[in-house]
Amino acid sequence: MENNHLKAILISSLGVLFMSFESLLIKLASIEAVVFAFYVGIFMFISINTILFSTKKSKTILIYKEGMKAIIICGFLFGLSNIFFITAIKTTSVANTVMIFASAPLFSALYTYLIYKEKSKKNIYISSFFIAVGLFVIFSAQLGGGDLLGNIYALICVNLFALSFVVLAKHKNANRFAITAFAGLSAAVISFLFVNDFLIDISTLIILLLAGVIVAPISRVLMGIGTKSLPASEISLLFIIETVMAPIWVWIVLKEVPANSTFIGGSIILLTLFLNSAYILKMNKTTTIIK
Repeated sequence: MENNHLKAILISSLGVLFMSFESLLIKLASIEAVVFAFYVGIFMFISINTILFSTKKSKTILIYKEGMKAIIICGFLFGLSNIFFITAIKTTSVANTVMIFASAPLFSALYTYLIYKEKSKKNIYISSFFIAVGLFVIFSAQLGGGDLLGNIYALICVNLFALSFVVLAKHKNANRFAITAFAGLSAAVISFLFVNDFLIDISTLIILLLAGVIVAPISRVLMGIGTKSLPASEISLLFIIETVMAPIWVWIVLKEVPANSTFIGGSIILLTLFLNSAYILKMNKTTTIIK
């Protein structure tokens, strides 16, 4: 039990780490948000289904049929959240977007209670408090620079994302690859309705391929795998990795130097994540001994 829980935490953390590169790729691409979402969605759909058909072959259709309900619901929520995330990054600062996105644990706990009447453990609420403190330290001097509309997009995004993980956590047998593929298709279809110009240059195409074939699919699949062993609220806590790392990638590539508050607040957040994970492992070990 302990090893499985730790493995799930590591897999989910790796998924969130991959996801932290998305903000940089979105900033690097000089195209509209809906164009970015359209191409990334198409590439996600094609790449994931290629993997499914090459590994599962004749079982692929059965995979979609057996998990149709979860695939449609979670895939649609994921796809729509991707569009709002990309739009938020394009509209406001990366710092503002990922800060709002980091509130996912609170929304996950809320939706888990509203939909399934399940209360989250006390450590989730305690961790959320210290995460909020760390986030306040990091972004206290940057909140004024963000566009209000972009912040609203980010808030919608985090609600959709948290809701999708709450639903996904209840459908452990649904294929995570299929859900990710449908998320790409959903994002592409919705974005298609708002795109005026589909033309892109070679450099932008490379960025879109990185995002749609590598970063987005891998991150979603790894986080989806984590939901088989972790509750949605715990996985949402790991989103803080993106909150810390996304501004750092932008700093390294685009030379946007984070304030000292980023490093101070980041330390608070990472320490909180470490202590929360250690507490969970200790509780699981204690439960196992009692049994």
